[in-house]
Amino acid sequence: MTQYDVYGIGNALVDMAYAVDEKFLVENDIAKGHMTLVDELQMERLMSNLRELTPERACGGSAANTIFAVQGFGGQAYYSCRVADDATGNYFVSEMRDAGITTNLQDPSTETGSGRCLILVSPDAERSLNTCLGISEHLTVSEIDEASLIRSNYLFIEGYLASSTSGAAAAARAREIADENDVSTSLTLSDPNMVIFFREALNDILGNGISQLFCNEEEALTWAKTDRLDIAARELADIAPNVAITMGQNGSLCVGPDGKQSIAGHAVEAIDTNGAGDMYAGAFLAAISQRASTFEAARFANFAAADVVTRYGARLPSIEAYKKLKLAFNS
Repeated sequence: MTQYDVYGIGNALVDMAYAVDEKFLVENDIAKGHMTLVDELQMERLMSNLRELTPERACGGSAANTIFAVQGFGGQAYYSCRVADDATGNYFVSEMRDAGITTNLQDPSTETGSGRCLILVSPDAERSLNTCLGISEHLTVSEIDEASLIRSNYLFIEGYLASSTSGAAAAARAREIADENDVSTSLTLSDPNMVIFFREALNDILGNGISQLFCNEEEALTWAKTDRLDIAARELADIAPNVAITMGQNGSLCVGPDGKQSIAGHAVEAIDTNGAGDMYAGAFLAAISQRASTFEAARFANFAAADVVTRYGARLPSIEAYKKLKLAFNS
């Protein structure tokens, strides 16, 4: 009997978003527009350099943002991750619980050092991520709730897990359990750096293929090692029968058994592009779970992603805000 629409597995992070200028990125050797893994010492150095600014704080992690959207848009979601019993971890647990999302976090690890992500938003709305995974880096197969996974319609895997040996193994095992129990599988490539530096681990997670793949245009081109999106789309279709490639304000390209279609985007004034892909995947999976067609799901996902980039942060401010956005789309 199905209990969850989407079962997610990924990093548990608390996001801290700062609006900065281009000079700050250059002076601190920040890779603009990409995610960079940093250690605790590097994180503390960056935090010190930002001490004059006040951040917007929210729970994060790519798959966590997607699962939050699934729940907000009327789905029932589960999330597997790893946090420590510290202020950061407790904040993450309470926000997920308050949203009605079931997790494996009834007994957080007694270790310290929950994951944090520093999000630097430049004036052009581009976001540059500096992530200290902390204990999240050590996510293992023990964090998987197999009973809940096999009672789910979809498994959603965060591509960032490829950067961790144990995290990649856990993601691969989750995919195997899903395959063995006819649970549809989905994954997001997450970031071009994951494709460049952790391609082998991503391939291990993907196994013999998945049901649905999410990525943006840059990730698609990087994966296929081409500058032509049509070639990249064909190559990605060998991994998953359903592929959704996001293209910012130009919308998204969906490839599936029913053919290929470009779904128009929405012209908005972007303030912060952080979380646009996470929102897209969450809206898409929520719509699919509620019997929308692939192309209908993509239209809703474009609408939702366009909304989230008009504000700071990867999520809407509350579960109620997701419900209102869904109503606005349907009106």
